[in-house]
Amino acid sequence: MEIKTIPKEKAWQLRHQVMWPDKDLDYVKLEEDDTGTHYGLFVGEQLVSVVSLFIEGEEAQFRKFATLVTEQKKGYGTQLLQVMLEDAIKAGVRRIYCNARVEKATYYKKFGFIETETIFAKGGKNYIIMKRLFHDSKA
Repeated sequence: MEIKTIPKEKAWQLRHQVMWPDKDLDYVKLEEDDTGTHYGLFVGEQLVSVVSLFIEGEEAQFRKFATLVTEQKKGYGTQLLQVMLEDAIKAGVRRIYCNARVEKATYYKKFGFIETETIFAKGGKNYIIMKRLFHDSKA
């Protein structure tokens, strides 16, 4: 298993396959993709999980966190998220946010994220904005 930064185009492919396979590829692209850092977790040569990090000063947001359905529940996403959070801290981030699917909020709580009051719907799915504050150098 290896985690490394990847080009946005590789992230798009996995995002599309996992998150919105019934939509056009353009649906998974973000305007901010050119300024983000895209992480990929590989098992052998296969890309199995991706996440994109967008930093602005001391604040960041991660988006489009996806793991192949056949590779879920194996700890790959957890490892990828931990590396991304550590990199965010090293970059000076003090606050990080994500738009979590409501049914996945419990997963993010394991990483110290708390729910905000903001809930919204997109593409027929309900999301809640979650945040985490970094007070020390441990992710």
